[in-house]
Amino acid sequence: MSELLTPEELRTLFLFESLNEEQLAVLAEHGRVQHYQAGSAVYREGEPATCFVVLLNGVITLSRLSHGDEVEVARTEQRGVYGGATQTYLGDQVEQIYMNTMHAISDVTVFEVPADMFARWTRAWFPMAMHLLEGLFFGMRASQTIVGERERLIALGSLSAGLTHELNNPAAAAVRATAVLRERVTGMRHKLAMIADGRLDGHRLHELVELQEAAVKRSANAPQLSALATSDAEDAVADWLDDHDVTAGWDIAPTLVAGGVDAEWLEQVSATIGPENLEAAVRWLTYTIDTELLMCEIDDAVTRISGLVSAAKQYSQLDRAPHQTVDVHDLLNATLTMLQAKIPAGVRVVKEYDRELPPVPAYAAELNQVWTNMIDNALSAMEGNGTLTISTSRDSRCLIVEIADTGSGIPPEIRPRIFEPFFTTKPVGEGTGLGLDISYRIVVKKHHGDIRVESTPGDTRFRVFLPFEDA
Repeated sequence: MSELLTPEELRTLFLFESLNEEQLAVLAEHGRVQHYQAGSAVYREGEPATCFVVLLNGVITLSRLSHGDEVEVARTEQRGVYGGATQTYLGDQVEQIYMNTMHAISDVTVFEVPADMFARWTRAWFPMAMHLLEGLFFGMRASQTIVGERERLIALGSLSAGLTHELNNPAAAAVRATAVLRERVTGMRHKLAMIADGRLDGHRLHELVELQEAAVKRSANAPQLSALATSDAEDAVADWLDDHDVTAGWDIAPTLVAGGVDAEWLEQVSATIGPENLEAAVRWLTYTIDTELLMCEIDDAVTRISGLVSAAKQYSQLDRAPHQTVDVHDLLNATLTMLQAKIPAGVRVVKEYDRELPPVPAYAAELNQVWTNMIDNALSAMEGNGTLTISTSRDSRCLIVEIADTGSGIPPEIRPRIFEPFFTTKPVGEGTGLGLDISYRIVVKKHHGDIRVESTPGDTRFRVFLPFEDA
């Protein structure tokens, strides 16, 4: 037969000390004393919550599951501490399961009350308190949902603004280059008419076309010169043009140098075409080089736009299944591309990827939100100057993504709270305190992984552990 506690014994427990005689008598009648041996579980996380448990003596721990491992969150021998069906007062409004596991470290004695009875008593004995608790619980959950959605919208707006800025630069360059190219093609038509008006025989015209092809090849392989070397080369070409009576040589010299042309090559042109046709031929070749450079500029701009659109698709995952096998490096690169406009000039980005890592099963779009939150926090911590290092590695079961910054660090006294919802160190109006909470829920609850943090001034590291296999 189970042991009972008397009303007087129940009153010695701080949770029940304010109950009246009638209430204590009801508790005494329906509650039971239970004994558990050291090493056993009083209850386990995820199982149906059937009992409200109060510790009478012994040592217990409370633990939570994290990517398959039990992580101890509390250890105590304080008489009267409680656990188990702590949300029973909410009834069927929430799923009634144990939210953690209680282990007996030593032999322990507990007082257990059936959850359904405890729910009825608390609602009947403390009606105002129940209304307050329900309001707080559901109000907090609703606020968290609304503010979380708001934070995602703000982040999306910021990323969209950055993407628009990044797209505008190559688009404007392509438009400008196209307009100039149209002018150059018009000029080439006029020069072609002058060259082909009978002054050049067929043989020399053929040689001019060969020179044109050679100019295109030189332009494609033109070396990158320093500013000083470029200036010297332009002066040398301009002097050669002046010496050979080519008017306004200073105006076309920069284009010729950009296309890899020097005085020695111009001597070959002069020998091929002859001095009487040199100026028309040089200007024709200048137009050829200029159009080739402009087409390369357009190609670079369009490639950049294509890359940005590809990164946006990779980041949003709009055309892909929510859950898929992904290469985290693609996700990290897409996130960095989307955040490029937010990365200050004084911040150096270092990528240390282990490309031998296999893909992992994941909700890709949500992981991108995790990277966004962590990189954004790192940039804020560095205040415009420092090094952002993103690296990947592995342990036996997990792929590890580490995001490190050289900012001021997280003070030890607030480190335990950084994953709490609504906790933020940013000024009022600049942060909701949900970024790391959302990240934690995505990684731990949705991917059965883990997030760990180490921080000292000048070196803060967030490590995300993602299992190689679905749990």
